[in-house]
Amino acid sequence: MGVTDLVYGVYERRIKASLDPTRIPRHVGVMLDGNRRWAAAQGMSSAHGHQAGADKIEEFLGWCDEVGVEVVTLWLLSTDNLSRPAAELDPLLRIIEETVTGLASRGTWRLHPVGALDLLPAHTAEVLKAADDATATRTGLMVNVAVGYGGRREVVDAVRALLAQAAAEGVTLDDLAADLDAEHIAEHLYTAGQPDPDLVIRTSGEQRLSGFLLWQSAHSEFYFCEAYWPDFRKVDFLRALRAYGARGRRFGV
Repeated sequence: MGVTDLVYGVYERRIKASLDPTRIPRHVGVMLDGNRRWAAAQGMSSAHGHQAGADKIEEFLGWCDEVGVEVVTLWLLSTDNLSRPAAELDPLLRIIEETVTGLASRGTWRLHPVGALDLLPAHTAEVLKAADDATATRTGLMVNVAVGYGGRREVVDAVRALLAQAAAEGVTLDDLAADLDAEHIAEHLYTAGQPDPDLVIRTSGEQRLSGFLLWQSAHSEFYFCEAYWPDFRKVDFLRALRAYGARGRRFGV
């Protein structure tokens, strides 16, 4: 272990000791951004960057377990990314499938796919559904795997599901419109039944949400980190938690 590692180890412990256990976010959303730029900076292919990013996930979830986070949502692939050339998309989908299968085999975490599975290749959708089924009874950290995810698409899907339910129950559109409120929409989101994200982290220095958890993040706190996702360190995560704990949450007030 080098001097730098020792210094960071001391710094990590100091930050962790300063965290208020009553101010740990229940739900953390993460935009795993910067894999391709990380790879390009090292003269590597995009696939190398995506693999390096995937390799970081298990370590990150371990950090979340350590501090008591209950739900994590990882944005791995957007609906927009599905239009990328097959030469880039196909390797990325394989990496996602292998990563999800590996996480499911850990034996502790619950995996739940969030996204428009009907837009994904059949095999990818099957892998996600299998991981969901295999881990459904676990009581550990809930890991939402956002693949083929878009915030606008999620809201559209929620409204469609709400209308379909109303039709099946014989509720007229007039009656539905008269009673409709935000909770009715929330009950049909991909994350229905889960707490909304308290903290949303985006790596790579980009400072925009790009539609991530568009509905659920209305009252979230945001933390933007300069590091590309493959370089994201535990100390960066602890800094995000420290910043979150220091903020006075207003919940839109």
